[in-house]
Amino acid sequence: MKTHLHIAAILLTLAPWAALSADAPTGLEIMRQVNARDDGDNRIAQISMTLIDRNGHQRQRQLVSYNKDRGRAVLQLLFFLDPPNVRNTGFLTYDYQDPGRDNDQWLYLPELYKTKRIAGSDKSQSFMGSDFSYADLNRQVLDEWKFKLLGERDVRGNKAWLVEATPVSEDVEQRYGYSKSVLFVRSDLNMVVRAVHWLAGGNRLKYLDIVNLQKIDGIWTATELDMRTVQAKETLHRTVMKFRNVRYNQNLDESIFTQRRLEKGL
Repeated sequence: MKTHLHIAAILLTLAPWAALSADAPTGLEIMRQVNARDDGDNRIAQISMTLIDRNGHQRQRQLVSYNKDRGRAVLQLLFFLDPPNVRNTGFLTYDYQDPGRDNDQWLYLPELYKTKRIAGSDKSQSFMGSDFSYADLNRQVLDEWKFKLLGERDVRGNKAWLVEATPVSEDVEQRYGYSKSVLFVRSDLNMVVRAVHWLAGGNRLKYLDIVNLQKIDGIWTATELDMRTVQAKETLHRTVMKFRNVRYNQNLDESIFTQRRLEKGL
């Protein structure tokens, strides 16, 4: 909790006239570099997800993840492996990166033998009881946000740009569920390594911290993510996701990323 209160303190003390060098990039330029970063292709990974409530009680979930690039779009398929009550629950995403086209997302619930399409109005909702929303599992579409460079700060000994992001419309705010975000972008890697999100329609915040980074197959990869939902300085819920056995350049056919495969399971 102290780490995230420290982030809030940084934001509160950051003066709007903080000095920036004349050649500093704009917020949009920084985010374009983030989107252009090589984040690998044809990736398989195992994920452990720990859900922690405000009393410290924990629930563990195990998943497997498949990702594939298709032009500008990214295809992602997730299956829950454990515990038994969520086994073979699947989540399929077509992330188009097109402001004129909403991403496609489907959730398969094996106990109901039913595939649910995630509507745009539902994408700010919690993904399987975690602090990550459905929208958090997609990349940010730059045209849907206005960016402003606030300054720079140190994150674990590395320089990071502080970029404020605000939605361009009420529709975008509703879909993402955020009225504003401040993103900490490591300038040497062009990666978001921390973020503070102001939830729309309330006084809650979400804090994302990339706890661990590893270079795998030449790709800088986030291997531990910590997301917390906070209200009045109290952590309401926390989700820790750890990635292991991450492998890029695997032989993944597009036929894997279909509703038929989603419903078939592993």
